[in-house]
Amino acid sequence: MTSDIINIIAKLTLYTRENGGRETGIGTGYRPNHVMEYFPNSKDFPTTYIGQIDFEKGRIYPGETENVKIMFLRHQNIEELLKEGRVWWIHEGPRKIGEAEVIEVLAE
Repeated sequence: MTSDIINIIAKLTLYTRENGGRETGIGTGYRPNHVMEYFPNSKDFPTTYIGQIDFEKGRIYPGETENVKIMFLRHQNIEELLKEGRVWWIHEGPRKIGEAEVIEVLAE
């Protein structure tokens, strides 16, 4: 039986406020928008994906990079996109606040 959840390990980098990121850190259980692609020559994107970011330390702050676990809902073409080495962007609404790279797709 296939789970409705895909778990991955990713390297997450939060942008500093000066680079368009947040002023404050994030805590485990954070659920931002995950943007895998943009329209050509645009800051607009066709879709976002739902994913919860969990990690062991209390908070991650702007300017930091940490390895985290991300749980995605299995929908649309998400499985095709989550391959080792894939980079995507973390958004709060239209604002890009960080980026992540797939390190490992965990077995079900």
